[in-house]
Amino acid sequence: MAKVQLTDLVLRDAHQSLLATRMTTADMLPICPQLDKVGYFALEAWGGATFDSCIRFLNEDPWERLRQLKKSLPNTKIMMLLRGQNLLGYRHYADDVVTKFVEAAAKNGVDVFRIFDAVNDPRNFKAATEAAKKTGKHVQAAISYATTPFHTIQSYVDLAKELAAEGADSLCIKDMAGLLKPYDAYELVKAIKKAVDLPIEIHSHSTTGMSVATLAKAAEAGAEIMDTVISSLAMGTSHSPTETMVEIFKGTPYDTGLDTNLLLEIAAYFRDVRKNYKKFESSFLGADTRILVSQVPGGMLSNLESQLKEQGASDKIDEVLKEIAVVQKDFGYPPLVTPTSQIVGTQAVFNVLFGRYNKLTGESMDLLVGKYGKCPAPKNPEVVKKALEALKMEKEITHRPADDIPNEFSKLEEETKKLLGTDKVAVEDVLTYAMFPKVAPDFFKKRDQGPVKFTAEPEAPKAATTAGAASAAGSQAAKYVVNVNGADYTVVVRPEGTMAIAPAGGAAPAQAASAAPAAAPSGGHVIEAPVAGTIIKYSVNEGSSVSVGQTVMIIESMKMELEIKATGSGSIHYLVSPGTQVAAHQPVAELK
Repeated sequence: MAKVQLTDLVLRDAHQSLLATRMTTADMLPICPQLDKVGYFALEAWGGATFDSCIRFLNEDPWERLRQLKKSLPNTKIMMLLRGQNLLGYRHYADDVVTKFVEAAAKNGVDVFRIFDAVNDPRNFKAATEAAKKTGKHVQAAISYATTPFHTIQSYVDLAKELAAEGADSLCIKDMAGLLKPYDAYELVKAIKKAVDLPIEIHSHSTTGMSVATLAKAAEAGAEIMDTVISSLAMGTSHSPTETMVEIFKGTPYDTGLDTNLLLEIAAYFRDVRKNYKKFESSFLGADTRILVSQVPGGMLSNLESQLKEQGASDKIDEVLKEIAVVQKDFGYPPLVTPTSQIVGTQAVFNVLFGRYNKLTGESMDLLVGKYGKCPAPKNPEVVKKALEALKMEKEITHRPADDIPNEFSKLEEETKKLLGTDKVAVEDVLTYAMFPKVAPDFFKKRDQGPVKFTAEPEAPKAATTAGAASAAGSQAAKYVVNVNGADYTVVVRPEGTMAIAPAGGAAPAQAASAAPAAAPSGGHVIEAPVAGTIIKYSVNEGSSVSVGQTVMIIESMKMELEIKATGSGSIHYLVSPGTQVAAHQPVAELK
């Protein structure tokens, strides 16, 4: 048996990092016979953001993807990335939902559960680990790696011991930002191997340019498994190339024994497939050494740039990067990994836009008061006090957060039945609804239409582009195709300066499809949306009397929830409906 084994991430983390998680199952299945011959430890193919992307953008059933991949990869273990008590959502779920999800995932094809928790709280691993152990599948506990004053080798060793005691079959060092330096990796692996007798897998993004050396030194220290990606989807914010590591280890005590010629065949396939997703390509394709100072994961960095652009604040990126360090410290130094990376990053954006902690997101408040678990370090007491007051709580939670969540699967099942208009529902559909209750209803309506398809787009000749620009300035209308959140829209610009916009084939994403124009204010005191986003719900009924500072609506922006408060007193009249996309400073209600 080879001393070092490889897990290839091409079916999950590679396209999540480089192509906005848009790869369809149809582009995965043709190469599965070759992938199945390689002899990987596992293929990471499910979990992470793939579940969300399937129902939000691809009109694919993620459970069907898992079943098809399992059928096409009979000789290779399928790994999924699971966020502990968060599962695949952005909140903690009751233990019964965690158990049902793990059971369903195992039944549908998951062989290795890589379980992690954003704040490295062992209590948040417990329910998922116990459920996975009962299925007889491999449980890999992942330690989220961060470089802060409170993340030391000893702290990681202590965590490894706790995770081993909970029943992990192997451990993973999850370096999501590419911050794990080669010699630090050597020392860390050595220390953990001395304390815990479990195989260790190394997951290190190539964003900073260090990952190849990091994997090599980790192997020298005794790590048995390495995460890599086939070369045509490697590097940048992705991972070290599979073929490169195979060649580096060839003829050494760490020889993987894998066939480079077979790997090159697979690389050629994905090189061609990648052309289908050019419009989703990450702009970070080289080594982004800013992360060595900012310590912000590459995917988070590109996401922040996109979010700031949406808020009309693209020039604030440097301020936000500095503010992230402040927020991370004030929040108790949580590692920057989903969902804490999104929580910290979005709060940093709001701090820059509105002043430090003048607007706390709902998720920020939950993290501050302990609803996500125990953070590695003490938090800023003044910010915690703000969160406690907003949530009407007396003190932080110190017990396992999920202990406060009553069993909820039966309730979710009834809601799903009502949503689908049926007396019987599949467990998988209930779990899909549980993960993304705002997105799932629209997906269920459109599921029968089948998955979207992406094809390579030929580059427009220069002359045609010039002609289009000329026609816009001349007597004819100019037509352009604009992509917004994965949906193509035909935009016609007429000589008089007006525009007509229509979907250019295929359904728009749920959040875009539900957008509607706002009603015009009629002269009352106007309440504006503080940021661009989607109105989730009203907090008070139409016509209710409200006072200054009272929460009247909830807006989802940058995947986080934010309260919109009354800026005056009076009777409220809403100008937009729940589900509507709004721009920053757009009137959303008025007081009369």
